[in-house]
Amino acid sequence: MLHRIETQAAPVRAGCPLNRWGLAMTETPIDVDESEDDAARADVERDRAELREFIKGLDADDVKSGGWFSKLVAHALNSYTRKVDWQYFKEKYDGVPADGIVEQRIRMASRYAALEGGLSAGAYSAAVVTTIGSLGSASPLTAPAAAVTFLVDLAYITQLQLRLAYDISVLYRIPLDLDDPDDLWKLVRVAFTIKTGELAREGVTKSVPFMVRPLVKQFYSKNVLATAKTLPVIGKYLLQRNAIKVGIPLVGIPLAVVLNRYTTLVAGRHARAIFRNEARVIELAERLSSPCQYPQLMLWVAWLVITADNKISDDETLLMKHLVRVVRDQHQVVDEELANLVNIDPNDVWKRLAAESGDLTELLEVADRVATVDGDITAREKEIIAELRSRCRRI
Repeated sequence: MLHRIETQAAPVRAGCPLNRWGLAMTETPIDVDESEDDAARADVERDRAELREFIKGLDADDVKSGGWFSKLVAHALNSYTRKVDWQYFKEKYDGVPADGIVEQRIRMASRYAALEGGLSAGAYSAAVVTTIGSLGSASPLTAPAAAVTFLVDLAYITQLQLRLAYDISVLYRIPLDLDDPDDLWKLVRVAFTIKTGELAREGVTKSVPFMVRPLVKQFYSKNVLATAKTLPVIGKYLLQRNAIKVGIPLVGIPLAVVLNRYTTLVAGRHARAIFRNEARVIELAERLSSPCQYPQLMLWVAWLVITADNKISDDETLLMKHLVRVVRDQHQVVDEELANLVNIDPNDVWKRLAAESGDLTELLEVADRVATVDGDITAREKEIIAELRSRCRRI
């Protein structure tokens, strides 16, 4: 016997009924074996029980201040990251390209999120939000059952999306040191679409069925964390965001199931877009550096092209960061003068070119690839590359 729980992306008509997984009855299903369904439900139940114990260790101040999030990050990642690394995925999905594994992980996570939403939905009522806000000095252990269910749901989805983003970073070989505050913040920002929420709301949500899309957009709306870098602030934000599940009256639709499933899908695809793009940039840096006969000069040319139009994009910054690292690792070249430079003078680069007697045409490809890393070549970048081409030919 087979359950129908995974779907192909398809438009959903307004008013179309949803099944117990929050999926439109008219969507094209993919069969999943009942034993897999039972195993997934058992996994979800186990994780919910573990998180219920975690929540018992919190107090009301942890919940209201957002401090619960700092504690959950440690709880969710410490043991997980010791077990899950590139070798783990290599053994589990031997021979499968990273893109294929990432898609499987996203779909599995969204399925687990829907399962958990189904278990939580029955306890939700419009009073839950008020209950959370009026816990006073009470511990979650003594809070009403519906409020505890709300916190378990919040902790489960938060942990699931955080681990999913980490999985995707590992699969695309993006080095993250979670003991480094900057790398930890990067993971958190990607996992919860912070600062780049506009992309998640308008771009990735195109894969969400039409009927559910307004709910998902509201879930990601009012993103006020563009500059916040403190975990408790994130915790307060996620608490408020999760309240949408019980704050929108929607008769007959299991809202927790719908939002758990599709917000996890959006978060996973957002993480895929971010980390896959960084993997692309790292790959480019390695390809430019590996055969290069003039690695130090390459860095100067790259930086001259990047700064040509007085605008430095995120992808350009990322490329320069990895170029410097790869050149250091592959060629043992560290250029302190470039690192301390404020304004680059093209004449300084031309003098460096003139000082070399060999074939410098490889630098033309470097310039072209650097100029296109963030899209079309600008007029000023074209001027710099034309000048570079002229000087390389004269030497």
